[in-house]
Amino acid sequence: MKLVVQIPALNEERTIGDVIGRVPRAIPGADEVAVVVVDDGSTDRTAAIARAAGAFVVRHESRRGVGAAFRDGLEASMELGADVIVTIDADGQFNPEDIPTVAGPVLRGEADFVTASRFADPSLEPEMPAVKRWGNAMMSRWVSHLTGRTFHDVSCGFRAYGPEAFLRLVLLGDFTYTHETFLALAFAGVRMEEVPVRVRGVREFGESRVAGNLWTYGWRTASIILKTYRDYRPLRFFGWLAVVPGGLAAAMLAFLIGWRLWSGGFSPHKWAGFVAAGLGGAALLVFLIGVVAEMLDRVRSAQDELLYRVRRLERRLARARPSGPPAAPPSAP
Repeated sequence: MKLVVQIPALNEERTIGDVIGRVPRAIPGADEVAVVVVDDGSTDRTAAIARAAGAFVVRHESRRGVGAAFRDGLEASMELGADVIVTIDADGQFNPEDIPTVAGPVLRGEADFVTASRFADPSLEPEMPAVKRWGNAMMSRWVSHLTGRTFHDVSCGFRAYGPEAFLRLVLLGDFTYTHETFLALAFAGVRMEEVPVRVRGVREFGESRVAGNLWTYGWRTASIILKTYRDYRPLRFFGWLAVVPGGLAAAMLAFLIGWRLWSGGFSPHKWAGFVAAGLGGAALLVFLIGVVAEMLDRVRSAQDELLYRVRRLERRLARARPSGPPAAPPSAP
């Protein structure tokens, strides 16, 4: 049983060595522990320090985003023969000593995906700006509503993935991956669990490269969530979009009929009939787009299942080969 700790990093030379050094090498249920660092275009000594600390380093020549770093880290971790993949940030806000706690349910076969939760246990809630706390709560409620499950923290990057989780992930967002992952795995029906942990609410050095600007973060994150929901639940997505023009069309038509009953004629409000017809046509068109998208979603689902089976077969073949010292993953373009 091999556990790979995956760490995305951008200009974290002051903390990356300490984080790698504190990763436990003896974890109950894991026979081997390795560390993969994805250097997302750092301009400092992050990559050199990570290599010196014993990590395999995947380097981006330029900054591509946390989502892209996560995808490349998954590929590198799978190439190294990972049975369980743990993601943790390089800034030191999470305690590497908590890795056995977060990975425990996956290692014991109790869950396929586990996320550390900063807010599930009120006694462990970190100190952070009120606006960030409110934003995290709103995102958690939104994702919980979309997936039909209850989650307290959907933005935390401290997580553990078993094969049923990481082999099924097909992610597209480059900016971030945290919310897209929740939606994709929830819709895939994998076993998901939250584990309360204590974390530092504010970085010791520098600013977050994802949530540095809360308005930009909120806008781009909302865009990723909506796109993911559109891809996995297209008929519901376009159906709700059709409700707006459909509702306005119904209101216009009701107004016109009411005027006709009260005055005995349609003038001077014939315009309401034309507006109702236009809005009704728009609503029908949007709904038909949802029907077509629902048909295409079946194709996407079949492709996702095929990719999952191919990845699972490749993993079995890789595990059947004679074991030897793994080579460091190549740098990503």
